[in-house]
Formats: sequence, C-alpha cells, structure tokens
Amino acid sequence: MSLVTSEAVQIFPGAAPLLFGYNPCSGKCDLTNFPYTHLKCLRKKRLRFARVVKCSSLEHNGVGSSQLFGTGGAWFRSTSVNGSHLLRCKCQRAETGSLNEITAQDGNGAWFVESSKRIDPINDIVNGPSVLEFQDVQQSRQEREAFVTNGNLSPTETAKSHIPRVSVEPIEDEAWELLQKSMAYYCGSPIGTIAAMDPTSSNVLNYDQVFIRDFIPSGIAFLLKGEYDIVRNFILHTLQLQSWEKTMDCYSPGQGLMPASFKVRTGPLDGDESATEEVLDPDFGEAAIGRVAPVDSGLWWIILLRAYGKCSGDLSVQERVDVQTGIKMILRLCLADGFDMFPTLLVTDGSCMIDRRMGIHGHPLEIQALFYSALLCAREMLSPEDGSADLVRALNNRLVALSFHIREYYWIDMRKLNEIYRYKTEEYSYDAVNKFNIYPDQIFPWLVEWMPNKGGYLIGNLQPAHMDFRFFSLGNLWSVVSSLSTMDQSHAILDLIEAKWSDLVADMPLKICYPALEGQEWQIITGCDPKNTPWSYHNGGSWPTLLWQLTVACLKMNRPGIAAKAVEVAERRISQDKWPEYYDTKRGRFIGKQARLFQTWSIAGYLVAKQLLASPSKANILITEEDSDLVNAFSCMISANPRRKRNPKGLKLTYIV
Repeated sequence: MSLVTSEAVQIFPGAAPLLFGYNPCSGKCDLTNFPYTHLKCLRKKRLRFARVVKCSSLEHNGVGSSQLFGTGGAWFRSTSVNGSHLLRCKCQRAETGSLNEITAQDGNGAWFVESSKRIDPINDIVNGPSVLEFQDVQQSRQEREAFVTNGNLSPTETAKSHIPRVSVEPIEDEAWELLQKSMAYYCGSPIGTIAAMDPTSSNVLNYDQVFIRDFIPSGIAFLLKGEYDIVRNFILHTLQLQSWEKTMDCYSPGQGLMPASFKVRTGPLDGDESATEEVLDPDFGEAAIGRVAPVDSGLWWIILLRAYGKCSGDLSVQERVDVQTGIKMILRLCLADGFDMFPTLLVTDGSCMIDRRMGIHGHPLEIQALFYSALLCAREMLSPEDGSADLVRALNNRLVALSFHIREYYWIDMRKLNEIYRYKTEEYSYDAVNKFNIYPDQIFPWLVEWMPNKGGYLIGNLQPAHMDFRFFSLGNLWSVVSSLSTMDQSHAILDLIEAKWSDLVADMPLKICYPALEGQEWQIITGCDPKNTPWSYHNGGSWPTLLWQLTVACLKMNRPGIAAKAVEVAERRISQDKWPEYYDTKRGRFIGKQARLFQTWSIAGYLVAKQLLASPSKANILITEEDSDLVNAFSCMISANPRRKRNPKGLKLTYIV
C-alpha cells in the first residue's frame, strides 16, 4: 500500500509522541521508531562506494490490519501489528548524484528533500551524502580536526587536541586490530562488534551477533579513542529494535524491552537478482539458550548513552524525542508495580551476564547495581517536562529505597557476619531484627574462614530465609562505580579483593563469582550443567573482560594500583592464549574448555583498562556520584533506628526497607 501524509496518528499507550525518528537506511532524521520486527535496508550488488541514496518508495509487507500513519515526517505503526510484518526501505545506490535527484511516488518527496537539507544525524553532515563508508567517515573527521579558522580551533577540536598521546605497546596494537576486525556493518556504517571471531570453532551459535552487554566495553574503548560514530550508530539502531508493542502474549517481549542481541543478515531480494537486502534481526531471548529475556540490556543501553554524551560532548542524541521516549519506556518497564514489595528488581535466573542456571533468581546484586546506575544516568538525561514528573518522582523514591535496602541488608563483613550468627528466628513484629527470617545455619564454613578481618562485600542475593553469600565481581564492582555502596563499603570491597587476591585474581583476572558450586549443590542448583562445572564458565570461571570494570572502580576510589597490578597479570598470557572468553580452574590457569578465542569483550575490556589507566580522569564518563538529596535521605533513614516499632496506620512507605 502507498504511504501518504495524514493527520491521523496512532500513539502507543504510555509513550510520548515521536516528532523525529531515525531511518536505519539513509541515516536521515525522518522516520519514527519501528516496532521490534526486522529492520531492512536494500543495496545494489557490486556498488561498494555509495554516494547517494535514492529512496523511491516505502513498501509495507505482511498480512493483517495494521497500518502506518504519518504526519510531519513521523511514522507510527498501529498497536495491532503482527510480529511477522516488515517495513522495507527500497534504496538504490548510485556512484554520483545529489539529494535533489530523489524521486517520490507517494507524495512525500518534497518533505524528504527538505529534511535532507537539514542535517544527517549519523554523520553530522549538512546537505551531504546519506550513507558513507566507514573509511570516508574517518577521513571526514580527520579533515575537520585539521581545519583551522583564523588560527583558532573550535571548542570540540581544542578538547581533542589536548588528549595526551600514550605510547602503544605491541599487545595493544594487536588488540586494536582485532577490535576493528570484529566490527559489524549495516548499510555501510559500523553498528557494533560481534561477540567473537574464533577461526577454530565451526559452531558459531550466536557468537556472530552483536550483543548489547558485550558491546559496552567495545563502545567505551571507541569513545575513549575518539571514534564516536560507531557508538552513536549502535545507540540509535538498537533503539529501533526496542519493543514498542503492548502484548498479552507471554511469548512476546514487554513494552520497552531491549533485545539481548541482533544480527545483520544479508540475502537476495525477492524478485530482483541484482539487489540484496540487509536485515537487523533482534533476539529478545526467544532463540537464546534457556529462552530467557535480557533484563540488563536496557540498563546497559542507558549507561552507554550517558557515557557517549559525556565523552563526545554531543548531547543532541540523548535530547532527541525518540531517545527520550526510549529511556522512559525502559524506566516504566523496570519501575512497574507488581507483587514484589522490595525496592530491588525481581528477575529470573539467566537474565544477565550469568546467562545460565546458577541460582541467582530473585534479586541478584548485578542487576540491582546496574538498575541503580541506570536510574541515576536516566535522571541526569531526562528532559524536564510535565509528562515525566510522575516518572521522575517514582525514580527518586526508588533510588532512596534501593540504596538503603542494598547497603543495609546486602552488606556483610566480620561484624555483620557475627550479627547474623546470633540471629533469633520466627520474629513477628515491626521492630524485628531478623526481618527476612534468615537462619544462622545458612552461614557456610568456607565463609567463616574466608572473610578477612579488614574488608567486606555485598552478597549476591537476598530473599526470605535465604542469603546467597557468594561474592559476585560485577555486582560489587558496579556498586562502587555507581555509588550504590557507601564510600566506606567501596573501600572495603577493594580491601577484600586485595586480601583475597589469590582467590579472586590469581593467574588471570577476574573471578566472576567465588566460590564455585560443587558436589550435590552443583547438581541441584545448576541441573548438572556440563558447561558450568566447578571453576568453569559462570561457576567460578575467570573472565578477562571484568578488567575494565575493576579499573573504573579502582580509579573512582583513587586506588589505581590494584587495577594496574591486575592488568599486568592479564598481559602475561592473554595475547599468547588468543584472547579467550574465560579461564578455568581455581587459579584460572587453563583456557576455558568451551571458551571462544578472540572474544571481543575480552579484547575490549583490556583496552579500556589500559586507556583509563593512562588517562584516569576519563573514567568520569562512567562514574555516577551520589547527590546531596540522596545522601540526606539515606542519612535520615539510618539515623532513625531501623529496628524501631513503626505505626502501621501511619506507614507511608511503598517498599519494605
């Protein structure tokens, strides 16, 4: 069916109207966000150096009653859309030409030409080509950096000129070369990095896809190097894949959910042997091992969005209406009321970095730390408007309740361990000391011997009658980075890593968790998972990618020596071992039995750590400091005895604290 401009607009429930969108094919700020169905771009074969995109028509394929409505250049899909529907952009590339040659069969040509004269949001070029090869983009940036007007540089160029030149070691040269090779391209532009490029493995599974969580260290590495285009492309393209449909079907993603990964697929175009089509095919967990939807993807996306703005100085991306709406969709999904009465985020097993059954269902620390960080980042980026007042109010309330809950009930050191050891059980009252009815017998003998006199950490999980005393590296490190833990607790976490260096770092940093599940406990909790055997993979394996998060945490606490020592340990082997995904055994001496080689986030994690150690101030793009309002609110909650008897009639709190 032909698309014509119309004043009829279908707005999604709970979503703000989108005035601007992102066309994944042309890069123009002309089309609104599509639902989570595949995004496609067509290209002519044998035309490598494209200069002009001729968009002649838009074709909607599929069966059903859904329609697209447009107004002022914004397109909306009705909520009756079927997941099998596709929106195609038919593009023809030519060697030469201009945007004025664009033809329009559907009455939108004049508007399209006018919009093209404004700005290309992807390549920052006015009246320029819509699609450029990545090499052209790089050359364009270099030319702009070299341009001097009246002997003065622009503020952005001046900032770039002050970036210190750091000597690059051979291992860093190799890492950068591998990271560049891992890039995935869509319509000629870099859009992300695939998970691994292991030439020794014939079974690629989903390692040839771009994972949101895996791309974070890659994106940070590119930002620190001054290569902003790939990160901007990644942010905007993944926004197009976000689920915008409310569904009643348990097999469909919830509104606002970000995919775990996506793949750029290329195939012949039906009916035209001379053309191929590129498709962005997202995976929300329906094809993943275990079929678990990702909880952390949207949280990481918000964190990367803030880092992009702080590093590049380009705040126009986060100020876009569609990006603002995407942030709000993620927040509404995470802040939705449910049966759970805790301020922590309730998730299922396998929905984060630990993506297999490991007994972390409930309220795992990793998700809480990312949740807290994403809330702070989102609050910083949200545009002030009347429609978001309620959302900001709910966000602030959750921040206070979440910080109190984690700091008070997840923290453990020798003092707290001795307190738990003396708990009384079956307490019923508002002033109960043992609020979650934790049985002292849950304290394992290994913990009594392992806990140092100086230091402490945040436990892995907390539920009624259950405390997961395992040390989870990502959750603890990101609690430091995001200021979820107090200053004293943050230092204590780093003290623990130093005190237990031989257990947590050993021959290859860094243990994903400690200790490993063994024996009957491993059989029951993991289901006899052959990949998660003791001290392997997510069950106590060593993951080099955690280096970058360790480095950020150490730099925030002004203790870079710990990170530098860990990087030195990694450099002894990681390149010779061909950048594995993870290491096995208690000291991390063996390459993981099923580990992919040339794992991208192992490479990127090392590069980020090296870059940040060379320029510690750049860690600020990831660090979130606790503001005075949160400090005051938390102090008030602490100063009031949490064991006091509360009047149930006057109780106003939404969350159990």
